[in-house]
Amino acid sequence: MRFTFLRPGSRSPLTAVLLLLVSGLPPRAGEPPAAPPPPRYETRAIHDPDGIGKFYQGREIAQVMGHQGAEWLERPEREEEEQPDLLVRRLNLRPGMVAADIGAGTGYLSVRLAAKVGPTGRVLAEDIQPEMIELLTNKMARAGIRNVFPVLGTESDPRLPAASVDLAIMVDVYHEFEFPREMMSALCAALKPGGRVAFVEYRGEDPAVPIKPLHKMTEAQVRKEMSDLPLQWVETIRALPRQHVIIFQKRPATASPVTR
Repeated sequence: MRFTFLRPGSRSPLTAVLLLLVSGLPPRAGEPPAAPPPPRYETRAIHDPDGIGKFYQGREIAQVMGHQGAEWLERPEREEEEQPDLLVRRLNLRPGMVAADIGAGTGYLSVRLAAKVGPTGRVLAEDIQPEMIELLTNKMARAGIRNVFPVLGTESDPRLPAASVDLAIMVDVYHEFEFPREMMSALCAALKPGGRVAFVEYRGEDPAVPIKPLHKMTEAQVRKEMSDLPLQWVETIRALPRQHVIIFQKRPATASPVTR
């Protein structure tokens, strides 16, 4: 007779099969079933009229500004209120980089990003509204800008190529995402290793900022919502008149353990 000696902690083939069979069995009588994971989102019938009644990590998601409000994106006062040129200078973009303007709208910021990354770089101007994409496309054609590429995304996926983006930026957009977790997971997949993502939001900590509460966000809330994603906070820029710029960097993938 031949005996097989097993290393400590190892399992025989028969034991492995038995464990596999047992794992698929229902709980024994008297054992409570495993609790399902809590829902990612919560819906409330009573909510802020500026929101959609859907909550994520304690925050109500704001209503989306439709293409009917496109003129507001191009208002002359925006230069003074938001200082977009200062914003772009602080993003540390270089010629040849790929920037993604998420929720690009009419391309107000895309034009400035295109100038910064230069003709060897690209701007992926994403929006979920076909009407906004049309306005943006026409604007770039009139201006003769050829390094901005419109992308029609969905409520849960920006539809960007994997590992293609050096910097993704969202200007007054993230708080309107209907599926923030799904969008951010897809956006993380689109970032290159070490790629960055910038949240530009009206400061929710400052009651003097004349914006409806649901269309502002605190730095603490943004960082809370990013805490379980493969992102690491880098810095928060507070140089703009009414907004803060909260920047994260994609964490490197964890190396797989070596097996022997």
